[in-house]
Amino acid sequence: MILKAKPRGDGRQLGRYLLTMGENEHIEVYEVRGFVSDDVAGALSEVDAVAKGTKCRQSLFSVSLNPPPNENVRIQTFEKAIEAIEEKNGLSGQPRVVVFHEKEGRRHCHAVWSRIDAETMTAKPLPFFKNKLQEVSKQLYLENGWQMPRGLIDKQNRDPRNFTLAEWQQAKRSGRHAGEIKGLIQEAWAISDTRQSFSHALEERGFYLARGDRRAYAAVTFEGEVIAIPRAIGKKTKDVRERLGKAEELRSIEETRQRIAEDILPRMKSHLDEARGKARLETGALNSRRSVMTVTLPQ
Repeated sequence: MILKAKPRGDGRQLGRYLLTMGENEHIEVYEVRGFVSDDVAGALSEVDAVAKGTKCRQSLFSVSLNPPPNENVRIQTFEKAIEAIEEKNGLSGQPRVVVFHEKEGRRHCHAVWSRIDAETMTAKPLPFFKNKLQEVSKQLYLENGWQMPRGLIDKQNRDPRNFTLAEWQQAKRSGRHAGEIKGLIQEAWAISDTRQSFSHALEERGFYLARGDRRAYAAVTFEGEVIAIPRAIGKKTKDVRERLGKAEELRSIEETRQRIAEDILPRMKSHLDEARGKARLETGALNSRRSVMTVTLPQ
């Protein structure tokens, strides 16, 4: 789900926009919470009035929630997204308005919060709200199995075949825990729709698609660990089979490990040799400095 947001003022104008049919076929006022008024226009006008008692010119936080094309998204999914947005941005309990628009049979949502804290008469800060919205958006794609836009992919999870020496050393130091591995496989599943695209997405993240035991589907890490794909992505084996085809057509675990040895380990070995060479040079330089600093004490 793509989330777009901005702090803004002029609640009266925003209220008119939310209730204007225009190209919309249907408008539903889903929620008006925490206001004296029970209608959208009156509620957002209240924010304008309250904001006059503060120095805040952008007293509203307006977010549009747009589901992926061709996806019929349930109301409960929108509700979950709105709650996550509210919590991450420190707006829990703040007055809000939620309106659904339907255009060409496709539903999207607008959620608007008042930023004004009625007790302190100050505006709720919104630090890094774009990053926080991106986190919520990415989680929604993963949880719902939607194909993820490339713009949401974490660029830090790079193909280990393309690591520089420094990146390889960092990856080796930090390691990868089970939760991170599971998240990367989920991400690869979310941005792919065929076996080929899934296999490519896995390899970009340091995994190789393979045939596990009992004709199951597995991912093998470049360290040789084996992860069951259905368990990692929370899908039934038959659902995975629909996208990936017959598991019998894939390489076995041992064949995949052999491919890793041929594909990745030579690069890893060159990094190791380079690291050892640097270590020898640094050790030699250190020993030279030690000899210069050596002082013969008087008898």
